Amino acid sequence: MYRLSKKQAQMIVDKMMEDIPYNINIMNEKGIIIGSGDPKRIGTLHKGAVEAIKKLKMVTIYEDNKNEKKGTNEPIIIDNQVVGVIGITGEPEEVKPFCKIVKTTVSLLIEQGIALKKIESEGKKRTAFLKKLLDEKHHYSSKMIEEAKEYQLDLNRKTTVLYVKNLNEKYEIASIILKYPSFFEEDHLILMLHDTKDIHTCIESLLAENKNVTIGIGNHLTNIATSYNQAKRSVFIVEKLSLPKRVIFYNEVAFLVKLSELDLDDLWKEKHIKKNIENDGELLKTLKRYIVNNCNSNLTAQDLNIHRNTLQYRLNKIKEITGKDPKNILELFELICYLLNKN
Repeated sequence: MYRLSKKQAQMIVDKMMEDIPYNINIMNEKGIIIGSGDPKRIGTLHKGAVEAIKKLKMVTIYEDNKNEKKGTNEPIIIDNQVVGVIGITGEPEEVKPFCKIVKTTVSLLIEQGIALKKIESEGKKRTAFLKKLLDEKHHYSSKMIEEAKEYQLDLNRKTTVLYVKNLNEKYEIASIILKYPSFFEEDHLILMLHDTKDIHTCIESLLAENKNVTIGIGNHLTNIATSYNQAKRSVFIVEKLSLPKRVIFYNEVAFLVKLSELDLDDLWKEKHIKKNIENDGELLKTLKRYIVNNCNSNLTAQDLNIHRNTLQYRLNKIKEITGKDPKNILELFELICYLLNKN
């Protein structure tokens, strides 16, 4: 059952009393005052409200007495349940119309709250199901296939997963993206597309609003978890090597992904790489730009805005620290493997 909070109740009372010249009380489903123009009454039991809850209709008090003040008390009933009572103090015939107005206002707010709660609940259920698909590496059960239909997914069809990272904090998902099964997970967006022709549309929309976004795209597969992992690992490669790409398809980096998944810990433990350069941001950036520029010294120096002699000094320094020469293609390959395998 939906319940008005004390904060909500008091906010409604304060707002309504700006226009209504009578004291207003809002009681919960037990008759306890949770909002009032008279702060001293908050937390006390309102007998007129208790009676209204029992009778399921408006109760009118015509005379002040020790326990009650004259006025009207009308229950708020939503889906055949009493969720609260509206009480207005004053001459009954004068306050009755106002009681109706306040009741209508509160009822609308409660119904809106119920609707929002339902949407939130359905959203959580949807996200939980879509997340479950990212771990399901085997055949889908008939139950999962049926449930997926509720979220515009046909598990008998192939799906492409987009892994979207570095979205603007203030980014609001465009309506074009909302057409597809999607959800946020931590700092990234997961999108699932059945039709490959929709990939370009989604990419365009995301790039238009997000300057620093990186989008990884898995293959078009029958298993969503596999496509998801491909998309996620593609973004990992872009980040590890600082590749100048905003959109990366798995097939572009599949070999590097496989390399990054090799267990090479024993090699590093044996000091195959003498020392790492991960704590030296300048050398690490230099190595990555050298790789990205296909070992072209002129382009790398221009990219880093340094003299070519400075670049040669840094490359020699990398060789001195790691024991591997970036200008030797095989040793550079070892350095690439090292970058991909170190967390």
